[in-house]
Amino acid sequence: MGETVELTAGGRTVRLSNPDKVYFPERGFTKLDLARYYLAIGEGILRALRDRPTTLERYPDGLAGESFFQKRAPKNLPEWIPTGRIAFPSGRYADEICPTEPAAVVWAANLGCLTFHPWPVRRADTEHPDELRIDLDPQPGTDYEDAVQAALELRVVLDELGLTGWPKTSGGRGLHVFVPIEPAWTFTQVRRAAIAIARELERRAPERITTSWWKEERGAKIFVDYNQTARDRTIASAYSVRPRPHAPVSAPLRWAEVADARPEDFDLASMPVRYADIGDVHADMEQHAYRLDAALELAARDEQEHGLGDLPYPPEHPKMKGEPKRVQPSRAKH
Repeated sequence: MGETVELTAGGRTVRLSNPDKVYFPERGFTKLDLARYYLAIGEGILRALRDRPTTLERYPDGLAGESFFQKRAPKNLPEWIPTGRIAFPSGRYADEICPTEPAAVVWAANLGCLTFHPWPVRRADTEHPDELRIDLDPQPGTDYEDAVQAALELRVVLDELGLTGWPKTSGGRGLHVFVPIEPAWTFTQVRRAAIAIARELERRAPERITTSWWKEERGAKIFVDYNQTARDRTIASAYSVRPRPHAPVSAPLRWAEVADARPEDFDLASMPVRYADIGDVHADMEQHAYRLDAALELAARDEQEHGLGDLPYPPEHPKMKGEPKRVQPSRAKH
């Protein structure tokens, strides 16, 4: 296992140790296969990560070994990989890696990073998100097809609010839709807009879509996880490999593909073929930046006309002003 190989990414040489270490036993994919995958789709994932503080989901011994999330940049970080300082809800800080070239992704793959979790901000301004991210999460009793239907309905709502989303598979059972926005609003404001969008979706299909934070209240519906817009919550990037036996990847989609695409269509072996054929279908995403005025006006109407205020934050998040009780409903009754 002492062997090393050198790979060239964007004109920079990256050394890969133990290239034959098996990372996905079910498929036989090795660390070298993982690194070559990230070379093949390098510009695509760099588009998703560029200048973003990024948490690394690491599996140093492959899927069969232990894993951890690395938020702080490792001490052996090469000088050519910049960092960005982000503030956690607790007030503590961390310097996270901010990829600016494909070699940074291959370097992270050498550490056993399967999935990249970028913040929705750039290192030049880490207080104002430039993406509103919507996570359509199937609950027990629902499946990917239900998430597809919710995504198509979400597209209509976004269009009515003057927004355009870019859909992708999560690499699991759900779908993500990212909306590029002007970095003019705080995390709290972006989350407020996400809640308003989620509530509008729920109003239109209450039998199929829910915003209920508490699992006991969700039922067999698609949960619109508005808290993925809370500070320090991240979503796997486009093209990230997910830690599941068949090595699926989070696949960017055109809207025209959403109805027919299936998560199992996209994995470590098939995505490079698709990428070589059609490139990054979200390549023009960064050329757009939308305003949240209409979504925030919707939030204001919800509050003024329907008495709909804030919703619970994640359990590790400090209590926020105006937030309802963070108590499970069945427990609150007692």
